[in-house]
Amino acid sequence: MSEQEQYNIKEEPFYQVQHDEVGLYEAAYAARLPVMVKGPTGCGKSRFVEYMAWKLGKPLITVACNEDMTASDLVGRYLLDANGTRWLDGPLTTAARIGAICYLDEIVEARQDTTVVIHPLTDHRRTLPLDKKGELVEAHPDFQLVISYNPGYQSLMKDLKQSTKQRFAAFEFDYPTAAVETGIVATETGIDTELAAKLVQIGETARNLKGHGLDEGISTRLLTYAATLIKGGVEAKAACRMALVRPITDDADIRDTLDHAINAVFA
Repeated sequence: MSEQEQYNIKEEPFYQVQHDEVGLYEAAYAARLPVMVKGPTGCGKSRFVEYMAWKLGKPLITVACNEDMTASDLVGRYLLDANGTRWLDGPLTTAARIGAICYLDEIVEARQDTTVVIHPLTDHRRTLPLDKKGELVEAHPDFQLVISYNPGYQSLMKDLKQSTKQRFAAFEFDYPTAAVETGIVATETGIDTELAAKLVQIGETARNLKGHGLDEGISTRLLTYAATLIKGGVEAKAACRMALVRPITDDADIRDTLDHAINAVFA
C-alpha cells in the first residue's frame, strides 16, 4: 500500500447536502484554495470534509488540535533510535509531500505561535520551511489545507488572528432544518422518522436555550447517540437524558427544563 493509499477514505461517508457547499468546495479545491469551515459543535463539519475527500478521491490527514500541540507536532522532529538520529515528518509535512488534504480540526485550540507555521502553505508560495532540517518543502500540486473551528467559543485568548483568517475561503455551517436533521438521524442510525423527529424536537428546545443558561445546544451528533441507544433497547426518556441532557449541562434548572421537554415529547 502506498503512503497516499493509507490515507484514502475507503467508503463513502454519509453526508446530507444542505445548500451549495459541495459545488463551492469543489471549486475551491480546483483552485487549491485553503478552506475554513466554521460552525457549532457536532453540526457536520468534519463529516463534510471527509465526504469531500472521498468525493474528490484524495487522501485525508486529520489533526485534532489542542493547546499542547507544538509546531514540531505539525511539521516533524528528529528522533533518536539505535542508529542515531532520524527525521520524522509531522502530519502537515506528510500531507504537503504526498498531495493530501490536511484537515486541522478545531484550530483555535492550538497556540497561535504554532498555527503560524501554516502561513507559507496558504498563499502563493505553497511551501513549508523545515527550519530544524534546513529543508524547504514544495507542496504537492494536489495539496490543500482545511481548518475548522467553532465561532461560539471565540475569546480574546482563543481566536484566529486576522492574518490567518484572511488566508482562507470560508464556509459557515449551522444545524440543519428540522426536516433535514430528522432525515440525517434516521439514516445514520436506522430508526424510524417519527422517532427521529421527536429527538430533533428536543434538540431544538435545547438550542433555544443557548445564551440563556446553555453555552451550546444539543448537536446533531448527540441526537444520533440518543437514537443509537434507543435502537439498542434503552428506554427513550432514559436515552435522551443520558445522551442529550447530561453531557451539555450541570445546571439543575436547565436539566429540569430539558427533562420536562423530554417527558412532554415522549408522554
